[in-house]
Amino acid sequence: MPHLIIEAGRSEAHYWCDIYRYKDLFFFLAWRDLLVRYKQTVVGVLWAVLRPLLTMLIFVAIFSRVAGLHSKDMPYSILVLSGMLPWQFFATALSESSSSLITNANLITKIYFPRIILPASSVIVALVDFLITLCLLAAVMLWCQFLPSWRIIFLPVFILLALVAALGPGLMITALNVQYRDFRYIIPFVVQFGLYISPVGFSSAVVGEKFGALAHVLYSLNPMVGVIDGFRWCLGDGTSFDGGTFTVSVVISLVFLATGIRYFRKTEKSFADII
Repeated sequence: MPHLIIEAGRSEAHYWCDIYRYKDLFFFLAWRDLLVRYKQTVVGVLWAVLRPLLTMLIFVAIFSRVAGLHSKDMPYSILVLSGMLPWQFFATALSESSSSLITNANLITKIYFPRIILPASSVIVALVDFLITLCLLAAVMLWCQFLPSWRIIFLPVFILLALVAALGPGLMITALNVQYRDFRYIIPFVVQFGLYISPVGFSSAVVGEKFGALAHVLYSLNPMVGVIDGFRWCLGDGTSFDGGTFTVSVVISLVFLATGIRYFRKTEKSFADII
């Protein structure tokens, strides 16, 4: 049983140590969220597969058949799915983490634990969904007779980057959501808008070709551009890797994470009183 130690000038150090001491609570909350997500569902874990599958079919029907978009390096269905999976992981992680404090209000007001455990554990749900959807990607690649590149071993790097990109804003929004409940309405809009400004149904190289280098640089400020481009680079031999875009994504994601942690820690003491 963890012990609460109050020591002058050492509260910050004790806080980060407490995160390790409460690791059992972290795993329990993550397991609870998974059970709640899939309990009493008819299709079960297939829900995680149906959403990207249906979205992929819509994108292929509209952008490939109607708009005439195509891919030179891989089948268009794989191009869409390789962009949809990391984006869905990011969107689910952001949504789950940003609402984690409100949904656990009763727990916050009763016992002490590092509150950052709540948004961090909620991201596990998105990670499990993502691992399930990788099976869908593998099935589509077999159907299209498309073999991944050896660079697929670097895939965990871009998964981690997507997690960091989601957790930073998630920490800030979940803290703001405690005091200003209107923020819960912002997330669906951000997710919907972000889907269209991220290279899910097309290659990010198209932006530079059509609008110039400056537009491509500004477009790269979206951290998911580097994640999705890197995800596709891991799959296809002919896909180039833009180190500049990846660097921008890493820097922006880390800045958001540091800002989110700082704001979360600054407002954490008032959560139990306000919520």
